[in-house]
Amino acid sequence: MAFPQSASFFITQSFLTYVLLCTVFTTWLACRSGDQGLIPVLRNRGWKYFLVAAADVEANFLLVKAYQYTSLTSVQLLDCFTIPVVLALSWILLKVRYKIVHILGVGVALLGVGCLVWADLEEDKTSQIASNRLLGDMLCLTGAALYGVSNIAEEFVVKTYNRVEFLGMLGLFGSVVNGIQLAILERTELAVINWEEWEEVSFLLGYTMCLFFLYVTLPIVIKNASATAANLSLLTADFYSLLIGIYIFNNQFHWLYVLSFFLFFIGVLIYCLQPTPLGTAQYREISVTELQGDLELANQTPCSTNTYNSIGSARDSPGFEHIEDSERTKSMTVVSISHAVSVHAADEGERSAKRNGNARFPYENTC
Repeated sequence: MAFPQSASFFITQSFLTYVLLCTVFTTWLACRSGDQGLIPVLRNRGWKYFLVAAADVEANFLLVKAYQYTSLTSVQLLDCFTIPVVLALSWILLKVRYKIVHILGVGVALLGVGCLVWADLEEDKTSQIASNRLLGDMLCLTGAALYGVSNIAEEFVVKTYNRVEFLGMLGLFGSVVNGIQLAILERTELAVINWEEWEEVSFLLGYTMCLFFLYVTLPIVIKNASATAANLSLLTADFYSLLIGIYIFNNQFHWLYVLSFFLFFIGVLIYCLQPTPLGTAQYREISVTELQGDLELANQTPCSTNTYNSIGSARDSPGFEHIEDSERTKSMTVVSISHAVSVHAADEGERSAKRNGNARFPYENTC
């Protein structure tokens, strides 16, 4: 890169990404109406998104800064600390319960990291002098932990709200936090950039677009899998960086690169064999397609169900009122079909009905 050797742009390269997220997704969010609009979201959950954005900004800064003090091998090994952080926070905050297959998948993927580190050591790439290895390692661990916090918040938001809200709030508050940090720490370095030199600007813009693409696609992966599965997939970034280094920096190819890639792939595949749904009470994931299918099935079901409205009495006592309503029958069928995907909502509704002493019982189902 043609930038002066004394200049560093750890904050600038991330700032452009947050500005781009703000331009696209915060504007998108502002165009929405109702409770999903920008103002209601800021009023209800704005301070929480500020904390998440601050964690994400500092994670980017600390991990890139760590390269200045420690070796590539240390960063490759220590940034995997994000995975146990995500596992722990998912267990505690999101109530995710893991099985043996998930632990096995994580273990296999981490073996791939071990292969990369081994290959790196054999090629003696760590001969570069680390100015302060302990500081660099601590920066890397802290940044990895903050990434874990950001990923857990992202998983909760995209599975309970939507990714436009998350990316819009992240872009808005990330631009503010990163901009303040940029003005304090990098205003001198920023002045040395020659914006007329396309080669210099192209590196910066290329990094910005790659990071923007990562931010846009990561919520899709997290929504369909989990934050843990996304971080396991991101382990392949170390493989690709070393592979690209063969052509750019004339590094030597090592057979362990191929082994590590297959271990990453197999580890993610094993982990995704069983889903890891959230266990929080706020979690709702019933798609429009599933609801439409349930309604169509309910309309096609020739079922006559008699229900009884109880007010704190036994079913056969005089306190019961016999009700026969075709629309209610259809709705009961929909609830029965959708029970598997809305178990949390059904359980909560059932507990509420029991507390109020008002429940409905199916009787004489003639399906």
